[in-house]
Amino acid sequence: MSFIEIAEDSDFSYQNLPYGVFSTYSDPKPRIGVAIGDWVLDVSVVKHLFSPELAEKCITGQTTLNALMGAGRAAWTEFRKTLQKILSKEEPALQHNAGLRAEALIPAKEVIMHLPAQIGDYTDFYSSRNHATNVGTMFRGKDNALQPNWLHLPVGYHGRASSVVLSGTPLRRPAGQILPSPTATTPVFAPCRLLDFELEMGFLLWDLVMIWETLSKWRTQRIIYSGWFS
Repeated sequence: MSFIEIAEDSDFSYQNLPYGVFSTYSDPKPRIGVAIGDWVLDVSVVKHLFSPELAEKCITGQTTLNALMGAGRAAWTEFRKTLQKILSKEEPALQHNAGLRAEALIPAKEVIMHLPAQIGDYTDFYSSRNHATNVGTMFRGKDNALQPNWLHLPVGYHGRASSVVLSGTPLRRPAGQILPSPTATTPVFAPCRLLDFELEMGFLLWDLVMIWETLSKWRTQRIIYSGWFS
């Protein structure tokens, strides 16, 4: 249990502790933070409570989670166990230091969130049957929405890393060639009239995957850093 009071219906319980990158209006430099209840713990302020090696490699001066992700699973385990200890009601280092608490714990409503990682590349897997059916209906009609081979092979295609943006970023309706009316034979370039909204599940991978390389189930489990919904 944590010494921080957390509402029962909070998404950010002591058992969750999601990581992110944030700044504030008073300190605009992005740094690593951890959500707990209605607060964000500024990890840079409590880095002295981590091992010197972990603090130097993964916290000091870091504006993304990339260094932590690249440090590997042993570092992730140590990082999380240290966080749980710092926030535990059994640990006095932060709990009983009013000055440190005031500096390290920031109300969540006052922080500005940033992309948590520098994303080098990504692959999009066409894995939702409902989504594939919706898109297929747009292109081929409901009677031929889902191609038979879709049920038997994973469909993955290259995505554009620059299109991964922070929640709340204004988006523009995409434009392309469309037929302006059911009887038209000549397409026009215009904003699309149909959009398919979907819930995405993503995973951050910390290690390089080389061209032509096939990932085994074992290695995939080892290099998945985190997952999220958007």
